[in-house]
Amino acid sequence: MQTVWFVRHGNREDFVDPEYRHTSDRPFDPPLSADGLAQARSTGRRLAGEGIARIYASPFLRTVQTANEIAAELDLTIRLEPGLSEWYNPHWFPERPELLPPDVLRRFYPRVEAGLESDVAPPFPETEQQVLGRSAETAERLARAAQAPILLVGHGISVGGGVLGLMKTLDSVDCRLCGLFKLSRNGGADWRLELNGCARHAGEAHHSCTIYNRF
Repeated sequence: MQTVWFVRHGNREDFVDPEYRHTSDRPFDPPLSADGLAQARSTGRRLAGEGIARIYASPFLRTVQTANEIAAELDLTIRLEPGLSEWYNPHWFPERPELLPPDVLRRFYPRVEAGLESDVAPPFPETEQQVLGRSAETAERLARAAQAPILLVGHGISVGGGVLGLMKTLDSVDCRLCGLFKLSRNGGADWRLELNGCARHAGEAHHSCTIYNRF
């Protein structure tokens, strides 16, 4: 049995503080809010005992923080995976968003592994078709290489793109904050969706985005 888990990050500071983007030095890479950190910890407790062996996370701060809370609960390290990054949408970002360098992330979050390179580098600017494609490609690549259950921590569109890319037959998915997806298959069989964006462990976090199948 092969199993891939996906989770969207927890609530973010600019969702609860409208002034964040006007006062921050790095307005396009917000951290988790206090309740977002609590959601991430609850997600870690929910995943205890599921046999997850590796955690991959988008390099954005909110996804690294979400992965860190989960990794602490599961006693795992975190591999940064740019293929799980946020959509580099030019309507959201005037230029490629500035992220914390990996060595700085490791200083604050020692569970982040060093020296790992991704096969997928998101372009800027990026179309919706491109972000869905690279999210699906990333999920497929990581699933092929996995010998045990893995967890992919991303954003609404990269989680949705990864799930849709593996499932292929779904029309859309709803991605809630800290919402969990669980996909499994036997051998070369088609993937089966066992959990579809479940966020009960996170208090059914209110913010949700719907990702449509554009493949």
